[in-house]
Amino acid sequence: MTLTADQIPGYRAGTWKIDATHSEVGFSIRHLAISKVKGKFEDFDATFVTGENPLDSTVTATAEVVSVNTNEKNRDGHLRTGDFFEAEQFPQLTFTSNGVRVVDGDFKVDGDLTMRGVTKPVTFDFEFGGFGEDPYGNYKAGFTAKSVVKREDFGLTWNAPLEKGGFLLGDDVTITIDVQAALVS
Repeated sequence: MTLTADQIPGYRAGTWKIDATHSEVGFSIRHLAISKVKGKFEDFDATFVTGENPLDSTVTATAEVVSVNTNEKNRDGHLRTGDFFEAEQFPQLTFTSNGVRVVDGDFKVDGDLTMRGVTKPVTFDFEFGGFGEDPYGNYKAGFTAKSVVKREDFGLTWNAPLEKGGFLLGDDVTITIDVQAALVS
C-alpha cells in the first residue's frame, strides 16, 4: 500500500525528537486481580523518521529502567531488582520499529521490544493526534501508541500466590506511550 504525505493533513517527512516534557512512557498491570497498578519511566528518549510515504517511517526508543516510578518507593526498588527488570545488568528498555501498516483504517507499528535482555516482536496500535506549531515556532506531532505484552515472555516471572487463590500480579502489561515530538530536520 502506498500512502502519500498529502493524505494526512499537516504531515511532514523528516526527523523528529521526542519532547519529554510533553510525553509519557507508562504501563499498567493487574494487581490482586481486582485493580491495576500504573507506573511510568521518567527518563526516556525517541527519534522518529517520517518518510515521504508514511508507511516507510521508523522509530527508535529507549527508557532507563532506574527511572521507573509507580509512586511507591519500595515497589520501585523491587522493580529494579533481579525479580523484575534487573536494572544493573539491563539498564534500558529499547524499541526499534521494523514496519508500519494500516489495518482496517488503523495504523500499526511493528517492531522489536527488548526488556531484560530478551527481544520479542511487538505491535503498537497507533492513534494519531495531529500536527501543529507551538508558540515558539517548533513544528510538533502528537500521538498515542499502545500495546499489551506478556511480562513472562521477557523473563519477568516473579509473582506471589494469594491466600484465597490467584496471584498478586497479572500476566499482561499494557504499555501506553503518549508522545509529542518536534521536527528537527
